[in-house]
Amino acid sequence: MNMSAPNITAAEFEEKVLQSKEPVLVDFWADWCGPCKMLSPIIGEIAAEAQGFKVYAVNADEEQDLMARYGVRAIPTLIVFKDGQVYKQNTGFIQKEQVLDLLK
Repeated sequence: MNMSAPNITAAEFEEKVLQSKEPVLVDFWADWCGPCKMLSPIIGEIAAEAQGFKVYAVNADEEQDLMARYGVRAIPTLIVFKDGQVYKQNTGFIQKEQVLDLLK
């Protein structure tokens, strides 16, 4: 399944997401989640093509604190962070164009 974005942990979140100079797209996912598996290759493609932003994945099962901190109750949830703040978010499967729209 690793056509997805690099996974990060709560310990790395501050530095890689909140302190990032560029916008960051974070994909909250889990192994058992069907829509996550459908979304994962799309997120992987976007990560591979990313210019002017970064893309990371967070394993929902392993990072309950991050889920709680950002009110993620369903997955997949995509959150775009800008300047350490939540800029836009989406829950559920969406197509690549819609994911890219979140970054605008």
